[in-house]
Amino acid sequence: MTIIMHDLCGADGRRFSPYCWRVRMALAHKGLDYEAKPARFVDIPKLAGGRFKTVPVLEQGDTVMSESWDIAAHLERTFPDRPTLFGGEGGLAVSRFVQGWTDAVVQPAIVGLVVRDIVEHLDPEDRAYFVENREARFGRSLHDVVAGREERVEAFRAGLIPLRRLLAHQPFLGGETPLYADYIVFGAFMWARTISAFQLVAEEDAIRPWLDRCLDLHGGLARNATGFYWTAAA
Repeated sequence: MTIIMHDLCGADGRRFSPYCWRVRMALAHKGLDYEAKPARFVDIPKLAGGRFKTVPVLEQGDTVMSESWDIAAHLERTFPDRPTLFGGEGGLAVSRFVQGWTDAVVQPAIVGLVVRDIVEHLDPEDRAYFVENREARFGRSLHDVVAGREERVEAFRAGLIPLRRLLAHQPFLGGETPLYADYIVFGAFMWARTISAFQLVAEEDAIRPWLDRCLDLHGGLARNATGFYWTAAA
């Protein structure tokens, strides 16, 4: 049965949604073939009869769903004979915590550092929507949102201490091999990598080897995606 994933896409083919990256990595982890269909911001209301406001959207036969967590849980239930995403109930619970930390702490901090850079990779229609929507959300211009990021990035890096300490003891959040918890956090970094050359992570940071390992997973799925390197200058 064909699996279709609707994936947020920029004007130049960049796939830059952190939530879509979670699902892309989960599908690859399960070894599932799927068709990735690009969607712009302005296309999302047209997907699945207008049922959803965000991507990813997954279609599998009569099953149509959104929300990255729900999709990952669906894949785990539907394909139990494939490599596990959670490693059991304990891993499921820990992944919920990791998702909460990523959504409440990591991604909002990244947004404040790189959100303005997204505009450069959108077509005119998407650009107009995105700027209006996000500036209304922040209550200020996107230029002002990212102002002073060269100084503020140090606070972001300091906030990654929990991740850094865990990775000092094991190659992945999942242990010796990755689990969905890795993809949750990695999705946030991968989102930034696809749309911004701003240096989020210093070259000597202990997180860098983990990021590189994640880039190389599943035949280099993430490494081969259009984007910048972690610390490259524009």
